[in-house]
Amino acid sequence: QVQLVESGGGLVQAGGSLRLSCAASGRSFSNNAMGWFRQAPGKAREFVAAISGSWSGGKTYYTDSVKGRFTISRDNTKNTVYLQMNSLKPEDTAIYYCAARGTGGALYTTQASYDYWGQGTQVTVSS
Repeated sequence: QVQLVESGGGLVQAGGSLRLSCAASGRSFSNNAMGWFRQAPGKAREFVAAISGSWSGGKTYYTDSVKGRFTISRDNTKNTVYLQMNSLKPEDTAIYYCAARGTGGALYTTQASYDYWGQGTQVTVSS
């Protein structure tokens, strides 16, 4: 059974940093795209960042609002993807979800492109 488990969320002041982790189990995702999405209160879930599979070069892509502040990375030996979040802003407050594609290593930014999802981790940024 495939599971994605996020961790690392919490409460942080504006300007601070957090690193989210997403540990996958049940199968390897080293050659599959993985991504992070978030959902703020009262808003739809939105794309944050994605990383392609190793065979696709491990390329990364970000939504404009987090470019230069967030970094997505992966450690295939641990079957884990990370989201380093720096210079956090109150508008980054949301539940952050990890997602993985069942097949395909290219970059994907839409929710429908992902087959597996974690349960989410809360990130709260105070002003």
